Amino acid sequence: MKTISSTYLGDLRISSTHLKSGSIIETDAPVDNNGKGTRFSPTDMLAGGYLNCMITIIGIYCDQNGLTFEKCEGTVEKIMIDNPRRVGGLNIVLDLSGSNWDDKEKRRVQNAAKNCPVAKSVSPEIEVNVEFIYS
Repeated sequence: MKTISSTYLGDLRISSTHLKSGSIIETDAPVDNNGKGTRFSPTDMLAGGYLNCMITIIGIYCDQNGLTFEKCEGTVEKIMIDNPRRVGGLNIVLDLSGSNWDDKEKRRVQNAAKNCPVAKSVSPEIEVNVEFIYS
């Protein structure tokens, strides 16, 4: 079953529709790669997908293990490299302040997040650094 349909709009902009929900996202090439940088770039989507997948997996893990999970804020820094041009690194920060987990629970949550489906799908050549904040 198809998941996404994409249409080129011109000027390096693409409109993508999530077929099940009808949700639409537009992407644009970044300024440093001939675009206008007015939307997420495809590599921004990869970086955001990685971050959001980690947060989603934390939520699933907590639901399945009876842990309270009410708040998480995250950021991701995408580092591009050349030859060939690609994502070379991601610096991810997950702020889980207010989560009253003990050290064992924190380790399990971190392990679940680091093993999310996107993490298992991207090239191992991408250097990923993750910082978990609890206070």
